[in-house]
Amino acid sequence: MEPITIGVVSLSAVFGLILLRVPIGVTLIAVSFVGIYAIIGERAAFSMLSTAPYSFAANWTLSSVPMFLLMGYVSYHAGLTKGLFNAARAWLSWLPGGLAISSLAGAGGFAAVTGSSIACSAAIGRIAVPEMHKTGYDIRLATGSVAAGGTIGALIPPSLILILYGIQAQVSITKLFLGGLIIGLVSLFLYILVVLVVYFLAPKSMPRTKQVSFEERMAALKEVWPVLLMVMIVFGGLFSGIFTATEAGAVGAVISLLIGFGNRSLSMRGVGESCIDTLLASGSLFIIAIGANLFTRLVSLSGLSHFIGSGIESLDLGVVAVLLLISFVYLALGMFLEPVGAMLLTLPLFLPLMATYGVDVIWFGLLVAKLLEMGMITPPVGLNVFVIHSVARDIVRLEQIFYGIIPFLIADFILVGVMILTRDMYMGFIS
Repeated sequence: MEPITIGVVSLSAVFGLILLRVPIGVTLIAVSFVGIYAIIGERAAFSMLSTAPYSFAANWTLSSVPMFLLMGYVSYHAGLTKGLFNAARAWLSWLPGGLAISSLAGAGGFAAVTGSSIACSAAIGRIAVPEMHKTGYDIRLATGSVAAGGTIGALIPPSLILILYGIQAQVSITKLFLGGLIIGLVSLFLYILVVLVVYFLAPKSMPRTKQVSFEERMAALKEVWPVLLMVMIVFGGLFSGIFTATEAGAVGAVISLLIGFGNRSLSMRGVGESCIDTLLASGSLFIIAIGANLFTRLVSLSGLSHFIGSGIESLDLGVVAVLLLISFVYLALGMFLEPVGAMLLTLPLFLPLMATYGVDVIWFGLLVAKLLEMGMITPPVGLNVFVIHSVARDIVRLEQIFYGIIPFLIADFILVGVMILTRDMYMGFIS
């Protein structure tokens, strides 16, 4: 069998096994091993299987993943993040649609600690959705705003998607973080703009809440100032060049431990649970990443990326058309695949294509992260939507959440269009 045929069959097998609910990490490792075995033989296949995991896991930058995860889990178990929505509500509830805007701001703050879209949606959803429902908000808008706010978790640093992308594409994680911060804040601004527009079109859907006193505002701020200080130290040091992304994760983990012990909200049991959660999350991510590393070698050996690139080039498409085609693929994958798995599965195919078309790899990483998070709220699947439904199933139906997400998706599509049309200008700013 020709190598290219083996590559096509392997790619089909990957998608087939994923549809059968086989874990994506196991799928990538198994299919890659069989494909490499078929192309270059038993000895080389076993050699790659034994050396690839070690060579990949030994990457120093990869240690930032468990460090940032530990920072997030310690912050969660110490209760450092539970006051983010309350603080945002205290300071922003006077605005039109103030509770929805507060949930979005709270999601942005939570994202700066955890970097997880699903965790962000679940944590903010448990607090914000019942509060908005009790106040008389249209439940569609209430749940839609929280589901959309959760997607900021993969953009605002520390984004696990951007860390793994940087390792896979061999580009600066600091630059990815800076770009992700910009895209995340622009997304947050657009979501807030959506809430304001909906309010002025249908003010009864978002009743105004009573004014919060200055004393209550300061009390809410006092509850979250340690988190704000931690974020400022970690990312201030990172973006100013004082320490690297790996060191930033370690600094954040240490600071979260010190704050937790300092205010006596973190017990040794909480530390143990944080470490176990970190090990489990890191292990699952590393298995997927190792599988993606092996799959990259299979794609290279089979010539599959060159085959796909030549096929797209033969269509004589412009760079914008190619980016729109790739955008559609990521939106589709993001609807039913976990974002990290979807990204690592496709990068071996798309990164060579981006090189052919002269697209900046850092900018492409930001586009991929945004698209994958859009897939998390895109009908008919949208994992974030199901997360919100799971924490508020007593007061909302699934189709209501999907209805409420539509205006936020429209804002996302506008942002992606602007990103594609202004990609050169954007990268000039980042550089």
